[in-house]
Amino acid sequence: MTQHEYVFVTISIILGLAMTRLLSSVAALIRAHDRILFHWATSLWALCVMIFILQMWWVGWSLHDFTDWTILEFFLLVLAAIFLYGSAELALPVEDYDIASDAELDFLAHSTSLGRVSAASMLGYLLIGPYFNIMLFDTPALASMIAAGIGVILMLMMTLRPGWFRQLAVAFALYAAAVLFFTA
Repeated sequence: MTQHEYVFVTISIILGLAMTRLLSSVAALIRAHDRILFHWATSLWALCVMIFILQMWWVGWSLHDFTDWTILEFFLLVLAAIFLYGSAELALPVEDYDIASDAELDFLAHSTSLGRVSAASMLGYLLIGPYFNIMLFDTPALASMIAAGIGVILMLMMTLRPGWFRQLAVAFALYAAAVLFFTA
């Protein structure tokens, strides 16, 4: 087993759990479809979270030739994966089986309350990203900082300005598409 395989087993477990959590939430919401108050922006946000989970998994393969792993790099990769898990965990509303009220199934209300924590978790992921881009991928520092900075600003705004969630979800989807384009 190579060092890359050893490191990425742990990362893959966490990312797999994040995808499972997100897909499980989708399945539960489909089951409760007649009681949910759907909003496209929350679904778009969840799709963006899934894109970043898959993007981290995909980009991880690019590190297969990297042989000088340090414990700091391992911990930062694990932390990045944990941040993505946190973002996936809180991206969508969850049925609480309270028969008196279905208020928790309001997509937009969720996104402007607990969904903000999902955005804060994505913020953590985006703050770690430049380290890997600069140190492991030899990306120019300025380009890496600007690219991550755009995402950081969007996540800060999403966290601090919940009333702008719809517009910020669209902006973040465009950002996610650009990240995917440049890293694929």
